[in-house]
Parts: sequence; structure tokens; C-alpha cells
Amino acid sequence: MVRFLGLVLPDNSRIEYALTLIYGIGFPLAKKILAQTKIDPQKRVKEVTEEEYKKITAAIEKNHLIEGELREEISENIKRLKDIGSYRGLRHLRALPVRGQRTKSNARTKRGKRKTVGALRKEAWAKLEQNKNTAAAAKKTN
Repeated sequence: MVRFLGLVLPDNSRIEYALTLIYGIGFPLAKKILAQTKIDPQKRVKEVTEEEYKKITAAIEKNHLIEGELREEISENIKRLKDIGSYRGLRHLRALPVRGQRTKSNARTKRGKRKTVGALRKEAWAKLEQNKNTAAAAKKTN
């Protein structure tokens, strides 16, 4: 296991894939970085020399934001949108999809589990109230 930019990279994976484990680096960017530094993307992590790691680190730090810096910038951008009161900022505040997706039938990931709202029969309503009261009483005794 090799420690690189604060992360532990698995020895047997290709360097091309291992770079994608860093937040902010995907396959296209990993290929571009390896092409810039003239390192074979087929090499395994354990085969890469210390000098090559230094080249990769220099290329990444010079041109790209990664990990904490990138997360910080993204959160600052979202905070700015919220502060100026833009439509996208309001969508972030309300935990709804930001980029125009429909919410009537989808967006379950963002909105959470379904909460059924509707009319109940008297018997069902009474049963629900009774369950709430017994749950409240059980909490008080604990």
C-alpha cells in the first residue's frame, strides 16, 4: 500500500485507476495527468517510482484542485448561491433537485422516503392515534 496525497492506494491496481480514488480526479483527468508526466498508465502502483510520484504530485498541485480544497470551494459556491437568494440557492436550502429535474414522480434520493398524505377512515385514524399514545407512554417510562 502506497500513501499518496494523503490517501492509501492499493498496490495491485493500475496507476490510471488508482488516481481516480482521489476526490476530484476521474478517468479522463487521470489519463491526461499521466500523459503530461509521460508515465505508462498500465503500470501498477507498486511499480511506480518515487520520482514518478513526485512528477504526478507536481502536475496535480499545479493545475487542479483536489480533496479538501475542492470540497471547500464547492461548499463556498453553494453558500454563495444561498446567500444571494438565487433559485438554485433556494433549491439547495429546501433539499430539492437543483438542475431542473422533475419532483412529482422522482427525486426520491434528494427528498427522502415517501410520506403518504391522504384521508383516513375513522377506524384507521383511531388506530394511528392509539399507536402514537402508546409509543409516547413507552418513551416516558424509559
